[in-house]
Amino acid sequence: MGLSLFVVLRKGFEKPAIRRAVSVFVAQLVLNMLWSVAFFGLRSPLYGLFVIILLWIALLATIAVFYGISRTAAVLLVPYFLWGSFASVLNFSILALNP
Repeated sequence: MGLSLFVVLRKGFEKPAIRRAVSVFVAQLVLNMLWSVAFFGLRSPLYGLFVIILLWIALLATIAVFYGISRTAAVLLVPYFLWGSFASVLNFSILALNP
C-alpha cells in the first residue's frame, strides 16, 4: 500500500488528479481502520461486513484512479484487494455461522 502511494506521489502532489487519487486512497485507509474497530473492537461481524463491503468498493476505486496515473501503483494494490476479498468472505462466513 505504501509503495503504491509513493509511486503515485512521485508524479507530483500539486496536480489535481494526484490529490484526488490520494484522497481516495486515504478514504479506503480510513475504512480499513474502521473495519478493525467494527469487527474486533465492537465484536460485530454485521458492522464489520458493512464496513468491509464499503472498503472493497473503495479499493476498486483506488485501483481505478491509481491505474490512470500509474499502472505499477494499481498493480501493487492487487494483493491488498485479494486480501480484502478473502477477509470479506471470512467476515460473511462468521456472520452466517453465528446467528
